[in-house]
Amino acid sequence: MKKFLSIIIAGLSLTAVQSQDISDALRYAQNDLSGTARFRAMSGAFGALGGDFSALNVNPAGSAVFTNNQIAFTLNNYNTENQSNYFGTKTTENNSTLDLNQLGGVFVFDDYSEKSDWKKFTLALNYENINNFNNSLFTAGTNPTNSIDNYFLYFANQNGGVSLTNLQLQSGESVTDLYGFLGSNYGFGAQQAFLGYQGFIIDPATDYDENTNRNYVSLVPAGGNYYQENSFESTGFNGKLSFNAATQYRDQFYFGLNLNAHFTDYTQLTSFYEENSNNLTSGVQRLRFDNELYTYGTGFSFQLGTIVKVTKAVRLGLAYESPTWYELYDELAQGLSVVSADAAGEFPTDFVNPQVINVYAPYELQTPSKWTGSFAYVFGKSGLLSIDYALKDYSNTQFRPKDDFRNINNDMSNQLNSTSELRIGGEYKIKQWSLRGGYRFEQSPYKDDNTMGDLIGYSAGFGYNFGSTRLDLAYSHAERDSQKQFFSQGLTDSAKINTINDNVTLTLAFEL
Repeated sequence: MKKFLSIIIAGLSLTAVQSQDISDALRYAQNDLSGTARFRAMSGAFGALGGDFSALNVNPAGSAVFTNNQIAFTLNNYNTENQSNYFGTKTTENNSTLDLNQLGGVFVFDDYSEKSDWKKFTLALNYENINNFNNSLFTAGTNPTNSIDNYFLYFANQNGGVSLTNLQLQSGESVTDLYGFLGSNYGFGAQQAFLGYQGFIIDPATDYDENTNRNYVSLVPAGGNYYQENSFESTGFNGKLSFNAATQYRDQFYFGLNLNAHFTDYTQLTSFYEENSNNLTSGVQRLRFDNELYTYGTGFSFQLGTIVKVTKAVRLGLAYESPTWYELYDELAQGLSVVSADAAGEFPTDFVNPQVINVYAPYELQTPSKWTGSFAYVFGKSGLLSIDYALKDYSNTQFRPKDDFRNINNDMSNQLNSTSELRIGGEYKIKQWSLRGGYRFEQSPYKDDNTMGDLIGYSAGFGYNFGSTRLDLAYSHAERDSQKQFFSQGLTDSAKINTINDNVTLTLAFEL
């Protein structure tokens, strides 16, 4: 088996690219509201404030606002509820995780020279999980028209079709052998056609001609009303390690730079089930199609920012975040089981389990850049109000090499949009206590907001200052509607999904 897998790795690395869709790109182009409890409680509106570790992810100049050396760590309870509606059938799935969401330290170097206008220099190191990929979704319902057969037919018939000779096992050849050979030499689409053919979901048409007519037809009984289930489960994270440097000039100006290393690890398990009750005497009766995708990789980005104290009360901020340049790796395993029947009854289950891990050539993803403008008004020592407004053009998202991903890049350019994000946060202090609240609005990255709606969120929290130690607690809520397809080709009917994220965050910070 190890020898065989090494052959698959070498072959696929040269010739095959797994079928990507827009949701794969948005997984890394969009970020959660993450970080410290104070940051979350104010919905992330920190671009003109600074003085918080997660504020560095908005505006790197914020570390120069710190007055003392400090370390902080954050625990986060992340809960997601997905409500699904598929052709009138409603289901609900919940997922909850606890993780160490943030860990950072900042070191402040004051310049006491009376001759210098540069008052301070700071160095900071901060790690955050900017995306938590732990999620579960279960969808079920009766599709009145479309079956999974359309998925396998799409790949069998596209670009003139797949040769029947390539899909048939030769003497002494195993499913593992042929599935691996097709992937190495013909790519992902030929493997999908092979699964459908070997599972007796599709077959050549009666007038099939190997040389002139590569036409495949379905063996699923016609008539519609196909009961379908799709179980989706994902785990993993997208982490960001920021190396920060910032400085203060006089009492009005702050400048900062972040160099960011990104780390991602994502596993997705899907299990699709279909049952047909229209014709129990012939054809495919029921099937299950399993896919396991593992994506991992690293990336790099940088950020520049400045904060200006216009008056003692008014502060302005401006920050630029570069695209993130990822190098990603995909591994995919698939399996199919099908039960068919004729007039005499059901056949034994056909298992098409190649037991092969497809290891694809590394590819690159460039996410869009982001501009953030910020305003804050500080009411002396009693409180503050802060507003951030950000712009991000998702249509600039690109996979590379461009020649391999021309179609999906064109789709993103045509379907995705330039978006704005508004964050509003406030804080009120009562002696050692701090009361906080916030609001967040983020536009859909799609031009058609039926595909993914706008995100609306709110937050609240409080903190207590013990002197050299601070304890903060926050609750944040966000909600968004979307439509999710089971497959990117063939069976493209969508379930309507309402996703609700609820987070409880606890941060402990120490002055050194």
